[in-house]
Amino acid sequence: MKLNLYPAGMRIYRTLVSAFFTLGGLGLLKRKYKGAISERIGEIHDMPEKPVWVHAVSVGEVQSASSLIRRIKSRSAYPCVISTVTPTGREMAQKLLGGIADRMIYSPFDSRKFVARAIESIKPAMYITMETELWPEILSQLKARNIPAFLANGRISEKSFKRLRRTKYFWGGVFDCLAKLMVRFDDDKAKFLALGVPEEKISVTGDCKVDTLLDRRKNTGPEKWQWLKNGKSPLITAGSTHTGEDETVISAFRKIRTKFPGARLAIVPRHPERALMTIAAALPYDDVHAELLSHITRDNLSADIIVVDRIGVLFDLYAASDAVFVGGSLVQKGGQNPFEPALFGLPAIHGPCMTDFPDTERMDAMKAAVCVHNDSELASAWIECLDPANVKLALKNCNDYFNTLGGAAKKTWDEIEAYMNRP
Repeated sequence: MKLNLYPAGMRIYRTLVSAFFTLGGLGLLKRKYKGAISERIGEIHDMPEKPVWVHAVSVGEVQSASSLIRRIKSRSAYPCVISTVTPTGREMAQKLLGGIADRMIYSPFDSRKFVARAIESIKPAMYITMETELWPEILSQLKARNIPAFLANGRISEKSFKRLRRTKYFWGGVFDCLAKLMVRFDDDKAKFLALGVPEEKISVTGDCKVDTLLDRRKNTGPEKWQWLKNGKSPLITAGSTHTGEDETVISAFRKIRTKFPGARLAIVPRHPERALMTIAAALPYDDVHAELLSHITRDNLSADIIVVDRIGVLFDLYAASDAVFVGGSLVQKGGQNPFEPALFGLPAIHGPCMTDFPDTERMDAMKAAVCVHNDSELASAWIECLDPANVKLALKNCNDYFNTLGGAAKKTWDEIEAYMNRP
């Protein structure tokens, strides 16, 4: 007999959430989110009639949602509302979906009162949540109102899987609120199956983010950041680095300077507030000079290492680069997106910790990505990428990989339409 702790778990969850707000939690959240509080407590107005409500917590999830929303708008009469949690997610939604989504809102806090108020205001025809955003209260109330809820681009990191498995009898009830789960890869499906989701509710549809990135690539070229190059010398970009990786990247860069003395390195910390720490990592060395991007202009660029201290730059920067490193992978952070550089024909050089992107193994096998473990291996991989004899082959390998992907947004919407149109 299957143990079901979901009802008891929901009672405990609701009690804890209610206690948080009763004890002043809303005041704390008002200070955190400042002027953007009304929608977060469910006060949402001017809704289109019976929309598809797509929820994407932040930047990465918005990128995944973008191609799906474009698909919905081109293939159906449904209006689309996209909700985010973070201001940066909202900014990305404006950038990718401005003029396409019918409404952009902040998602309500997962409180019984706020969620009920939001659902009554939005009156969605369906709810689609992206990747890993599973809020028990929202999903529970949608199910109680017979509003279908779907997970799109579903994924579970290894860290989240271990946590969810410890409380699988509660989360089984949360998953049961979903009509269908569309997941990225077979590895993601296996995790959901292990958490008790019936196989007939899961479909492997690929990564919607790839579709979005393919669309973005059409309008992205090297022009924006070409000026960072030192003449014809290479520009190398280390994207989304975490604490503990800057030293390795800088050491590898110093090694290749004997072969490419005019090379420049752009380091893009995953969190821009780490930029000064990255500058500090270069201070012990007399042969390289690092500066913040915000301190550089075309007229005063003399730095060997440029540390990017703003968001929204990385994709365009990859387009202007000659070789890359994908961060979050030499430390236990699960890796960052390897697709972005590969879209421009640059093998995604990464460390061994890429658990959040399980298809990286296939990228490695197809030579659209390269795994390294230390500064010497990273330097060697960069040198190989910068060899003119390898550039065309690298582009072909990356294109061959992407030819096996794509179409995830279409497959996802086909699954949802089939469910909505069932007898």
